[in-house]
Amino acid sequence: MINEQIRDKEIRLVGSDGEQLGIMSAKEALKLAAEAELDLVKIAPNAKPPVCKIIDYGKYRYEQARKEKEAKKKQKTIEIKEVRLSPNIEENDLNTKIGAARKFLTKGNKVKVTLRFRGREMSHMANSKHILDDFAEKLKDIAVVEKPSKVEGRSLVMFLTEKR
Repeated sequence: MINEQIRDKEIRLVGSDGEQLGIMSAKEALKLAAEAELDLVKIAPNAKPPVCKIIDYGKYRYEQARKEKEAKKKQKTIEIKEVRLSPNIEENDLNTKIGAARKFLTKGNKVKVTLRFRGREMSHMANSKHILDDFAEKLKDIAVVEKPSKVEGRSLVMFLTEKR
């Protein structure tokens, strides 16, 4: 709340340079803020009496927006990258996929390893689980299995994350 929006009878006022100006009516505080050509802003509405401060509200909002923008810059978003395999994959192809997964993991992303089955391959799902196990085993130096392999429709899915 700012300026005329403050309807409390008594408020505790803090000056523009941070010194305590004491408890007074909202009208008096508003008058002091107008003399200083600044705004009266309620900073602690739940206190008894509420605390208000004399500040330049436009500048205050600008500073807040800048702080939020800085905080957002420092955040790291984690993406889920997918590596698709088939049950009859050859060793060299598997090594290529492991290299791709290693690259994703070192960049801080999670990796979803999907072993897809088509047609008659569906009847041999249990025999192909070792492919995902080998995949996780070869990446165990930098990755840990977040979610073990489980069947989702026509595929086996496993999630890997970077070791902490």
